[in-house]
Amino acid sequence: MISLDETHDPAASSWVEGADEHAEFPVQNLPLGIFSPSGDGKRGGVAIGDFVLDLSAVAGLLEREASDAAQLASGETLNALFADGNDAADVLRRCVFALLTDISSKVQVGPALLPMRDCKLHLPFAIGDYTDFYTGIRHATNVGKQFRPDNPLLPNYKYVPIGYHGRASSIRPSGGDVRRPQGQRKSAGDDTPVFSPSQRLDYELEMGVWTSGANELGSNIGIADAARHIAGLGILNDWSARDLQAWEYQPLGPFLAKNFHSTVSPWVVTSAALAPFRIAQPPRPQGDPAPLPYLLDADDQAHGAYAIEMEVRLLTAKMRDAGQPPERLSKGPMTAMYWTAAQLVAHHTVNGCNLQPGDLLGTGTLSSETRETFGSLLELSEGGKQPLTLANGETRSFLEDGDEVIMTAHAVREGYRSIGFGECRGRIAG
Repeated sequence: MISLDETHDPAASSWVEGADEHAEFPVQNLPLGIFSPSGDGKRGGVAIGDFVLDLSAVAGLLEREASDAAQLASGETLNALFADGNDAADVLRRCVFALLTDISSKVQVGPALLPMRDCKLHLPFAIGDYTDFYTGIRHATNVGKQFRPDNPLLPNYKYVPIGYHGRASSIRPSGGDVRRPQGQRKSAGDDTPVFSPSQRLDYELEMGVWTSGANELGSNIGIADAARHIAGLGILNDWSARDLQAWEYQPLGPFLAKNFHSTVSPWVVTSAALAPFRIAQPPRPQGDPAPLPYLLDADDQAHGAYAIEMEVRLLTAKMRDAGQPPERLSKGPMTAMYWTAAQLVAHHTVNGCNLQPGDLLGTGTLSSETRETFGSLLELSEGGKQPLTLANGETRSFLEDGDEVIMTAHAVREGYRSIGFGECRGRIAG
């Protein structure tokens, strides 16, 4: 069940300068991440406004359990903090909230606040494994129609959460360059493939689910317990080379088209912070099968979706040189997921697969009903047949060198303070 407390009060105010007006990180958020000040080592921190709170520097000011949690979060990753589930992070969140809303703490806590612009942000976890799902049914339908106009969804789609195991080693935090991948591609009219850089490089607008706790090999996490194994969420861009993928994916699925780079936002917006934004999973269309019993839980159906709006913008080299802002390509809701995050956790482990703290599960590309919500260029350009015309006159079917993709997301619900995820961005370096 979802529980709300003083940390979710929309009227709560922090003494940290600019935090109350901050679009991403007001005191109701307090996401966790790993940062390094200039010339110093990695450590755990909390985002508040335009600052990072150094957890190691305030551990001595916290109550015992919270102090212990701050020490767990003070290493180079957050894995230890979430090793036994979410309890330690939840205690830490409440005590940090108290420090940042109590003006009497300012003198002691103030020196532990570092300007975010002076810090380098890192991956929040040492990622043991990465699995990308395919939960966006509208995206699956849009893509399927390009190959199977009369039968876009394969028969298993509405019964089983489809996914594939990705490459954890090539996941990087927001802000880096993305090298255009090389590989084999074969055009429809060619007899043999050619080896070259990808000509159909794309982004995918996704959310990432960070896991907490663990299950032993051979055991499973039941659907009723699965939400407790979600540490929090972040933004995920699963870069895709569509031409490489079209040639290589049969019969075993994506390989070089996906494993060259994935980008994540560096802050983990915790499940506790997202509690006010848990909403009912949209009902399945009439005639669709109900989930099998191991994937069906009444509380998950009532609260398993998230009121999160996602957005993707594009900044081309020409825009950058002209001093123009990035152009929005699409905006849509996370409720485009056909399966809930808890269902992904339950299905992932039902065969006895052991999840570990800091594993990353991708939702897959999330597109909604209208073109303005499509989460990839593959959909927006109809496979390259209908190039987009940007406001400055440039056109795009797929990404060109120098293009920078910027993804953002915000949890928004009436009666609560909106919170954000920061940016997930990367530039195609060629």
